[in-house]
Amino acid sequence: MTGRRALFLDRDGVVNVEKNYLHRQEDVEFVDGIFELVRTANAAGFLVVVVTNQAGIGRGYYTEADFHALSAWMSAQFLAQGARIDGVYFCPHHPVHGIGPYRRDCDSRKPAPGMLLRAARELDIDLSASVMVGDRITDMQAARAAGVPVRLLLAGNEEAADLAQLDGARVIASLSGALASLDG
Repeated sequence: MTGRRALFLDRDGVVNVEKNYLHRQEDVEFVDGIFELVRTANAAGFLVVVVTNQAGIGRGYYTEADFHALSAWMSAQFLAQGARIDGVYFCPHHPVHGIGPYRRDCDSRKPAPGMLLRAARELDIDLSASVMVGDRITDMQAARAAGVPVRLLLAGNEEAADLAQLDGARVIASLSGALASLDG
């Protein structure tokens, strides 16, 4: 493939501090190092794409409109810091706790690779030259299934026993640990 490289980022726990069902601006706290990481990726020619499960929509805690408004606000915060988010992809479904049409299994909900594959099609991304930073095993599984070779798990949200499931992904202690993966 001849597309562009991308830095894929999970949202909750990587872009912002994990807070259950975050959907209001006043509750956003950005993870240390996220603006530097995105600026570095931009400068190195990577597209920056957020891929995020948003079961709070499916559970009825907030709407898709709420999600889009918060995403637009967050993107503006990045621009104010000299960093650019090129795309935001989300899955609102949950196979068990979703309400109405949101209760379903779909190929976009991580660990399935659907969001990454869709982004690759729509943004002309070369998945084989891309990087994923996530904080859950499901992020690593989705990236692996999509063919993303560099998979970085931000430490802190997974139990040590789960780390055996990494299958080639590396654990990083902070977002600064992802900077070296953007060289080249």
